[in-house]
Amino acid sequence: MTAVTVVDVAEVAPRDSRQTGLTIRATLGPDTGFDALEQAVLSCPPGRSRHIDVGEVEETLFVLEGEGVIHIRSDAHRLEPGVGVYLPPGSRFELECSGAAALRVLAVRIPDPSPGPPSPPQVSRLDEQEPEAATANREFRIVADPGTGLRSATHFVGYIPTERAPDHFHTYDEVIYVLEGQGVMHAGRLERPVAPGTCIQLPARTVHCLENTGEAPMRIVAVFRPAGSPASAFYPDGTPAYQANQDPLQRRRDL
Repeated sequence: MTAVTVVDVAEVAPRDSRQTGLTIRATLGPDTGFDALEQAVLSCPPGRSRHIDVGEVEETLFVLEGEGVIHIRSDAHRLEPGVGVYLPPGSRFELECSGAAALRVLAVRIPDPSPGPPSPPQVSRLDEQEPEAATANREFRIVADPGTGLRSATHFVGYIPTERAPDHFHTYDEVIYVLEGQGVMHAGRLERPVAPGTCIQLPARTVHCLENTGEAPMRIVAVFRPAGSPASAFYPDGTPAYQANQDPLQRRRDL
């Protein structure tokens, strides 16, 4: 059975790719016993990378730091923190860093994508997405999902308030990256501190709680498969942890 894994990206050995010109830190995936999703942090130095082939998978990107441009075919899209990109199978792209510091991007590959005609690449900006309510006063914003072309998964940013949610589980496999905040990942006997740069591998049906121990909401960016709503969660006895008819405005006031 695949285990929950918690990794600090700073402790992952970087690999310089001569093929692309990027530095890659492979955080979660086959090397951590997880075949459902593959997570890595890509670092593009000032200048332009070589062509990067997505291959026969779907891929999501999320800008963590820096500024630049992504070139997809003849199109160029501005990149800055909070920008997400969906790349269908067969895509080819280049990253360009326009700042003095490296452009850092979180990449998640979704192997064996769901069948169907591929959608064109999509670029979304987090501040343009509407917040939605989830379990225990949590909120999320969708970056990409089947409604925007990503067939096999859901890509979102979550906001975790300063309280511990009850233990719960999801029916999807998930990889998580902590953007802001301090906390603890609880899963059975596992209790691991988390902070910006922490990566979490969460197999489906694992009873867990990602607790925010800081003084401000924690922010995470995550991808899970199969696609669905980040609000879909269940208590250990199988009872749904979130009811859609609960007042989302009240949840936002509670944050």
